[in-house]
Amino acid sequence: MEHAYVRDTMVDARQPPRGTEGPIAWLRRSLFASPSDTLLTILGMLFLLWAVPPIYNFLIGHAVMPGGTVEQCRAEGAGACWAYIYARFNFFIYGFYPIDQYWRPNIVFVLGAALIVPLLMPSAPFKRINAVLFFVVFPIVAFYLLNGGVFGMTHVPTEQWGGLLVTLIISLVGIICSIPIGILLALGRQSKLPIIKTLSVMFIELWRAVPLITVLFMASIMLPLFMPTGTTVDKLLRALVGVTLFSSAYLAETVRGGLQALPRGQYEAGASLGLGYWKRTYFIILPQALKHVIPGIVNNFIALFKDTSLVSIVGIFDLLNTVQSASSDINWSSPTQAVTGYVFAAAVFWVFCFAMSRYSLWMERRLDTGHKR
Repeated sequence: MEHAYVRDTMVDARQPPRGTEGPIAWLRRSLFASPSDTLLTILGMLFLLWAVPPIYNFLIGHAVMPGGTVEQCRAEGAGACWAYIYARFNFFIYGFYPIDQYWRPNIVFVLGAALIVPLLMPSAPFKRINAVLFFVVFPIVAFYLLNGGVFGMTHVPTEQWGGLLVTLIISLVGIICSIPIGILLALGRQSKLPIIKTLSVMFIELWRAVPLITVLFMASIMLPLFMPTGTTVDKLLRALVGVTLFSSAYLAETVRGGLQALPRGQYEAGASLGLGYWKRTYFIILPQALKHVIPGIVNNFIALFKDTSLVSIVGIFDLLNTVQSASSDINWSSPTQAVTGYVFAAAVFWVFCFAMSRYSLWMERRLDTGHKR
């Protein structure tokens, strides 16, 4: 018996499917997908309409641009006084460094950028030479250039260094020196030798339990009291040591998290190849452990960069301290003088922190081997 189906009535016409591409589809999918999404989108737009116009007027619309006068900044309703930032820009960058010697920190800036940029690019050639130049040669050259006293250069004491120059010095020294110390402390805390493990734990717990501001006070005020009579240690050097040790303790715990995230089989696989402890750690364990904790490591670096502003309380003229000092300049006294200075300092900090964050994300994508969840 044969069965056949034949439609005898036509189906009603349907609406064409909604587009899945284009700006309207993106708006519908991202902002108006549900009633709650629509409500949050409307509230967000109302907040932006309330907040953006006054911010725009202060920063741009009613602002006094470079080339303006202090009278314009003092006018009623004037916005940010960028003319003041332009006039004191050198002070924010170099602090009290002699004007006729600005070429020396400028060379340090150029050398540092020329060496660190290829070092951060995995595809750049001559990595070992680049690393030796940046980690060994560059600090020596930078110190003698900034400090002077050799090759006919005028001696400039560290008390005259300031501004962004000091902020970058403290940040770079703290970041670079805390990496090996933090890794050694993390390995020491996992060591099977009781003395090594106990010393590592005591160091980490001691520095993590003390606020950075206390460390800076101890390094700047208390430490000279315990030094032999007539012995002095440079104030900037004391701050560098304090910041480095403080950051090392936090970095050690971050690296330890990466070490504990590795399965036991990785250690056993390295041992089965006949590799000793240091070769196994250097070639197998650390590359994987550090890759797992890139976000945490960069987070420590960003926190360290922002914490450099605390050195201002011990009399070191970093970027924030120069901004605060310049706000008392009566020649540029205006209602928006201090606010403009703080906005400028915040913008500088944001640029460096955002760059570190973007580089961290780029490295995560580049090193991703399919284990990300």
